[in-house]
Amino acid sequence: MPRLLQVVFFSNGMNVAPRLNMREPKHATQKQVVVIGGGFGGLSFVKSFKSGHAKITLIDKRNHHLFQPLLYQVATSNLAAPDVAQPLRAIFNHRPDVRVLMESVEHIHLDEQTITMHNRTLAYDYLVIAAGRQTSFFGNEHWAKFATGLKSLEDAKRIRNDILTAFERAENHTGSETELQTLLTIVVIGAGPTGVEMAGTLAELTRRSLPRDFRNFNPSATRIVLLEAVDRVLPPYPQVLSAKARKQLEELGVEVKLGHMVKNIRHQQVELDTGEIIDAANIIWTAGLSANSLIDSLDLTKDKAGCLKVEKDCSLPGSPNVFAIGDIIHLQDTKGKVVPGVAQGAMQTGKHVANVIARELDGELHRASFHYKDVGEMATIGRYRAVANIGKLKVSGFFAWILWLFVHLIALVGLRNRMVVFLNWLSAYLFERPCSRIIWGANTPEHPKNHSSNHKKRANG
Repeated sequence: MPRLLQVVFFSNGMNVAPRLNMREPKHATQKQVVVIGGGFGGLSFVKSFKSGHAKITLIDKRNHHLFQPLLYQVATSNLAAPDVAQPLRAIFNHRPDVRVLMESVEHIHLDEQTITMHNRTLAYDYLVIAAGRQTSFFGNEHWAKFATGLKSLEDAKRIRNDILTAFERAENHTGSETELQTLLTIVVIGAGPTGVEMAGTLAELTRRSLPRDFRNFNPSATRIVLLEAVDRVLPPYPQVLSAKARKQLEELGVEVKLGHMVKNIRHQQVELDTGEIIDAANIIWTAGLSANSLIDSLDLTKDKAGCLKVEKDCSLPGSPNVFAIGDIIHLQDTKGKVVPGVAQGAMQTGKHVANVIARELDGELHRASFHYKDVGEMATIGRYRAVANIGKLKVSGFFAWILWLFVHLIALVGLRNRMVVFLNWLSAYLFERPCSRIIWGANTPEHPKNHSSNHKKRANG
C-alpha cells in the first residue's frame, strides 16, 4: 500500500522515530487521501493517481506488495518468497506525494472521517478501502488448526515446510505402512484456480523432481487428493475447460473427488459427508474466502460473503468520499455484470477510483460509473498444461501454458522479479529442479507447527 513522505514505521506496536524526507510536498492545504491495502487494488490506485493532486498515505500491515497468483509456487518450492513480492517503499520511492505506513487499521470512523490504527488516529479527505479478502472456513474456524490457507507468504512458507518435512520424515520412517501413507498424502480442499494449480504443481513436484533425492521411499507414491463440493473443477470456467482441466490433473496422477462436502477436519484427517475419512499429513484449504474483518463494523449493506455493496462509482452509500475497491465489494457495473473478485477487478476499480478523485479535485462534479472489462481467466496445471478462457478463445494444453507464462511474467511488479522468476522457471522446467526446497524457520521439526492464528487475518490486504 502507498505511503507518504515523512516515514513513520510501525511494527509490532513499536514506534520507530519519524524521519523527515526533504522531498515532502510544500502545500499543507493539499487533500489527504488514505489507502488501506497494498494489494492489486491499492497498488493500481496509487500508480494511477496523478502525482501532485493530493498527499497519499498507503497503509498495509506488511511492507510489501504480494503477487498472489504465484503464491502457490512459493508453497510448492518453485519460487522463493522475494520472487513474488516487492517492497512498497521501493515501488513508490520516486513519488514524494506518497508515504507508506506499515500498520494495521483497527477501525474506520465514517462520521469523523478518521481511521484508527494501533497507536494513532489519521484523518482523511478521501478514503480508499482495498483491504482484500481473508481465508474463510464457512463458520468452522477451528479447522484452521489443522488446514492451512494460502493468502500470505507466511502461509506459503508453512505449506512448503510442512510438505518437505513430511518427506524427510518418510525418509526416516521405520513404522507401519499406514503411518507412511499418511505422511505421503496431501489433501487440497477447493478446486478453484488456486486449488487446481496447487494440486497440479504438487503432482509435478512429487513425480518428476523429488524421486531422485530420496533413497528409502518413492515420492511418486504420494497421494494427492483434490476435493470439490460441486460437480466440476474450476466452477467459474466454461464446462469444456473444466473437463479438460480435470483430465490433465488426472493424467498427472491427482485424485479428483467432485461433489464431496467436507464434514470435519481433525489432526491429519479429513472427513467427507459420505463418511469417508482421508488420513493426510498435509491439508491445504483453498475453498473459501470472506471480506476482510476490518469492514465488519461498517453499518452498510453487504452480500453473503460480507462484501460491501457500493455505488456505481465504487463509493460507499452515504459516504461519497469513501470508496471500496477490489474483492471486498459487490458491484454490478454499467452492463449489469458483477465485478469478479480477481486481480483484474481490483486493478480496474483502483484505476477508476483514482480517476474519479483526481477529476473531482480538478473541479469536475460528474462521476463516471465503473465498467468492467473482462480480460479472461487462466489456470496452469503443471508443466506444459493449462487452460485459458479469453473472450471467444478457449484453449488448453501447451498453448494455454505459454499464454499463462507470458501474462504472469508481464504482470509481476519489478524488473528484477520478472528476470528471476523467468530464470527460475527455465531451470525448473528444463532441469526439473525446483529452486527453493529449503526447510527453515517456524514449523520445522524443531518448531512444531501452530495454525491457530491462520484464520485471523486482520486489515489491509
